[in-house]
Amino acid sequence: MGDLRDLLTSLGYGDVRTLLQSGNVVLTSIRSGKTLERELERELSARFAIDIEVLVRTRAQLAAVIERNPLADLADDPKRYHVTFLSAKPDATRERELAELDVAPEQFVVSGREIYAWHPDGLQRSRLAAALSDSKLGVTGTSRNWNTITKLSRWPTTEHMRRRSASLACARCPAAARSSVGDCARAT
Repeated sequence: MGDLRDLLTSLGYGDVRTLLQSGNVVLTSIRSGKTLERELERELSARFAIDIEVLVRTRAQLAAVIERNPLADLADDPKRYHVTFLSAKPDATRERELAELDVAPEQFVVSGREIYAWHPDGLQRSRLAAALSDSKLGVTGTSRNWNTITKLSRWPTTEHMRRRSASLACARCPAAARSSVGDCARAT
C-alpha cells in the first residue's frame, strides 16, 4: 500500500493513510465525492494498469453510517457485522427482491447507499452475502466489517483535515488483478 500512498500524495491529496492491504484510504481533498471517485479511478488505472472502481464517503458520511447502525441490538460480533457501501441506492425492484429473501438467521437493512448485514454464522456459506453482489444489486458495492469501519472513523483528525474535506476511499480491484495496490476490495 506504500505505492498507493505515494501515488495519492504525489497527486496532491493530503493526509493520505491506508489500512493494511484492505483497499481503504483516508485522505483530504476539496473535490466532491463523485469527482474524487472518477479521478482516483483514472489515476489508479493509469498507474497500476488495472481497472479499479472507487467509492468515496466523507468523514461525516462515515460517522452517519455508524450512528444509524440499525442492527446494533443484534450484531454482537463486529467481524460478522458488515456494511456494504454502494455507488447508488438500489432501485425499487432490487430492494423488493432483497426484502423477499429468506436468509435467516442472517439479517440486513437497506439504508440509502448502504446495506447493513449481520452474518451470525460467518460469510463462507452465507446466502445473504451472495445476494449482495454487484450483479444482483445492479450497483457497485463493497463490504467492510464493523471493526474496519469503526477503526477508520477513529483515526485522528488533523487540523488540516478539519479545514478540508476528509474522505474515505476504497478501491475495488477485479478478483484476478494483482498489483502493488494489493488485493483490494471495493471503495467506500
